[in-house]
Amino acid sequence: MRKLVPALALITALLVWGAPARAEIRVMPEGNRNAEQPSVPGASVRRTKAGKSSFDAKYEKVRQLLATDSKLMGKIKSTARAYGIDPIHMVGAIVGEHTYNVDAYDRLQSYYVKAAAYAGNSFRFAYDGESIADFVDRSQFSVCAGKKGSYALWSCREGVWDKVFRGETVGGTSFPNNRFSAVFFQPFYAGQTFGLGQINPLTALMMTDTVARVSGYEALDENSAADVYKAIMDPDQSLAYMAAVIRHSIDVYRSVADIDISDNPGITATLYNIGNPDQRAAALAAKNRSGAGEWPEENYYGWLVNEKLSELKALL
Repeated sequence: MRKLVPALALITALLVWGAPARAEIRVMPEGNRNAEQPSVPGASVRRTKAGKSSFDAKYEKVRQLLATDSKLMGKIKSTARAYGIDPIHMVGAIVGEHTYNVDAYDRLQSYYVKAAAYAGNSFRFAYDGESIADFVDRSQFSVCAGKKGSYALWSCREGVWDKVFRGETVGGTSFPNNRFSAVFFQPFYAGQTFGLGQINPLTALMMTDTVARVSGYEALDENSAADVYKAIMDPDQSLAYMAAVIRHSIDVYRSVADIDISDNPGITATLYNIGNPDQRAAALAAKNRSGAGEWPEENYYGWLVNEKLSELKALL
């Protein structure tokens, strides 16, 4: 036994020395990295001017909605709790969307009314007469067949679109040089998002497994566009999808980039706005392998959230 103990200790030491070192998780502090707000896209400026409004006015409108709608704030808090995130992340995303992308309705009930209007519509996800179900049945998408979970599956399909179809002519069909979500998943006009959380239909399909598991809502199917639109228009379901998106961004930055962004609502709001957290986390991780030690940066949208953070936290 005396001989065995040192031997076991040696084996343990060798295993530890031989294992790759796990990088330390860096906790990103609150606040903006940029001293001044990054430039706001021209489309957002034009849209706001066309509505005879201003960013300041739209910010105040959505902040007032959150401040006076106790039912909405209760739903935000309970949903955030279910997904294990601070509700300030959801507040930040809502404020960003309704300041730069759309005007807030005066009360939560208006979102329910809008959702009901879409629920009865008959439309489908398609391009040039080809349904999305038929499109992803093409041989080029066979690489995605083994993907488990809705996020992995639809992310793979989006990747195939970008590599094979986007801006190309395949099988005699010319495909637009545009995002997968804009071409197949927005039958009204490109760039359209919906509801309180301004969720994109493709994003909803990606997150549907998580939302079904955590919130118990029925899983979405690309063959039922009306159900997808109803889910992202309905405030309750929209909040669940919003929380799932934010939770995913926090998780992927921690696991891939070794950075905990859960204390910086401006960064989670930025990722909510620009999307593709997996690729962005991987790019930052690759950059930091050289010892750069960089943090993710907020865009104009996330910058506002951090700049107004004390006001927004007061809502909670």
